[in-house]
Amino acid sequence: METTTRPTPSDEGTVQVLLVEDDERLARLTSRYLQEHGLVITVAHNGADALFEATRHAFDVILLDLMLPGRDGLEVCRELRTRTDVPIIMLTARGEEADRVLGLESGADDYLPKPYSSRELLARIRAQVRRARGKVGPSSQPVQAGRLVLDPRSLRATLDGKALALTTYEFSLLRVLAERAGRVLSREQLLDLVKGSAEEVFDRSVDVHIFRLRQKLEEDPRNPRLLKTVRGAGYMLATGDES
Repeated sequence: METTTRPTPSDEGTVQVLLVEDDERLARLTSRYLQEHGLVITVAHNGADALFEATRHAFDVILLDLMLPGRDGLEVCRELRTRTDVPIIMLTARGEEADRVLGLESGADDYLPKPYSSRELLARIRAQVRRARGKVGPSSQPVQAGRLVLDPRSLRATLDGKALALTTYEFSLLRVLAERAGRVLSREQLLDLVKGSAEEVFDRSVDVHIFRLRQKLEEDPRNPRLLKTVRGAGYMLATGDES
């Protein structure tokens, strides 16, 4: 395992990245490029080391290879998601839509197929960091939609006063819906409003994230009363009066 010298926690401008990649050459090249652009990189070459590092240090983004020795990336992603809400970008040579959906269902926030452009990877990392630090939208004022309250500054969401455990992407998606509560938004609108300029997305990703949000919002996710599907049109967040 390779770890660079870390700055003090007061250095808020530093982006701390955990790169989980078993290909040592690719890990070395990727680390070098990201370090040249001011990021601080810790490298783990397997799932066990990744889980160990993720519990020892606070990272801004985790880059997770899908094809790892021992525990694969999907299993590691699920385990990471039980421990942290840090943004996870999954990296893999398997670029089929089904694999991307599996990655998102396992808790990843974004997905980048190999071979990837180092410039695009850097842009995606920065997009995730901006979102996680609450610097995506034009306003940082709390958003309330019925029983739901979202605070963009702290990325904290509550329903009936109870905190919701959301990933940064889920928070951003829910924020977009809450800011437009009562309005139907198509998949294309949601992708455009949430994705950020650097992310490659696809229609099925919205369905996956909506499914995950319903697990956290609804008493009965199979019969949603808050996050509704409008057949043939898209999704709508109800304020409570519409349910």
